[in-house]
Amino acid sequence: MPHPLTDLQVRTVTKPAGSITHDISADVCVIGAGIAGLSAAVESARLGKRVVLVDALPVLGGQMVNSLIGLFCGVFGNAPEYRQLTHGIFDDLFRDLEGTGDLHYNRKHTMTVNYDEVALGRWVENTVMSLGIQVITGAVLTGVTRDDRIHAVRLATRYGNVEITATGFVDASGDASLAWEAGLPCRLPEREIYGSQQLIVENLDDSHRPEPGELSERLAAKADEYGLMRRDGLAFFFPGRGTAVLNMTHIEAPLDPIEAAQAQLRGKAQADRVVAFLRTEYPEIFGKARVRAYGFPGRRQTRWVQGAHQLTVEEIRSGTRFPDSVARTAWPIELHDRPEGYVWETFGPDHVHYVPLRSMTPPDVHNLVVAGRCVDADAAALSSIRVMGPCGAMGAGAAHALDLAGSGSVHEIDHAELGGRLTANLDG
Repeated sequence: MPHPLTDLQVRTVTKPAGSITHDISADVCVIGAGIAGLSAAVESARLGKRVVLVDALPVLGGQMVNSLIGLFCGVFGNAPEYRQLTHGIFDDLFRDLEGTGDLHYNRKHTMTVNYDEVALGRWVENTVMSLGIQVITGAVLTGVTRDDRIHAVRLATRYGNVEITATGFVDASGDASLAWEAGLPCRLPEREIYGSQQLIVENLDDSHRPEPGELSERLAAKADEYGLMRRDGLAFFFPGRGTAVLNMTHIEAPLDPIEAAQAQLRGKAQADRVVAFLRTEYPEIFGKARVRAYGFPGRRQTRWVQGAHQLTVEEIRSGTRFPDSVARTAWPIELHDRPEGYVWETFGPDHVHYVPLRSMTPPDVHNLVVAGRCVDADAAALSSIRVMGPCGAMGAGAAHALDLAGSGSVHEIDHAELGGRLTANLDG
């Protein structure tokens, strides 16, 4: 009797003439699977929509998972109350990851939350699967069909081309990729706003960990000696695990493909010099440190849309609440526009500021909502709303705005009804 391996036949094929396109239709198409896009997709699915979630990476989670940010920021308000300002997807996420011991809460001027990126990545994937969201990963946007509405997007993958038609679209790409490809006006900063090359180190003895202020002072004094660009930074320790996420680099975030590839290599070289600094200067805790993982290049502010309203730093500082507000946060102004450091302007105990739908809706199209770090704001204002808390809230706001608009216009929905749906993220 022949062995089963000998029964396996192989055929020879060649690529068919012309291009083969896989056609998909949906109610909502979300470009970008970070926290903003994930929130938009999850909320849309829970509203009963057929959802397609697209990302250029081969895995879900965006920067939240794959750049190893390691810290949820902007979800909570400031001390002493630490009110939770964003609910929805964060309620589910915190409940599940807290239950498995994969979260740790830090209470300082505000509350941030350490997370295990492996556990979070699986949570994202399991959540998407449980809701029946159609996923397309490793997909690069190559074209958009639009007039005063976006009708379809075209994608290239290593397995063939894809075209998605949908009633509504969410651009949660981070770099305003959908808006840019659609020919909509976008904004660029006049000087570099730096990202970071994050990494996770292990084999630490965190009983000897330095205070954040002392670590920054030592880094400022020794940066030239170790060839470091940034002269401050933070190590986020996960108690009891002997690990830390290092946020101690500044790297360029170019939109040119060749420069972007080179910046990634330079970023990892910087990260290695940070590890050398820590091993030498803090041998008690970092002497045996080993890099567990390098994140994908972290990008803070690169290119964003021109919306119907540009949120200003004055509106952030004054806490202006808009009739069409969809998100809020108390996160500081955190503008990384200089190689050696960044602006850090904190707010008082009761402060919150808001993101209006008008900053998420380009005026020239009726069925596109932008969510996340590519919404419209001046550079300083954007630096205070591009963190995960308000980005998640913007994703939920985008889902409900498209649901209310239906086949009409997101510019003409009832803002009172929208606000009523988003009460937990605005008043809870």
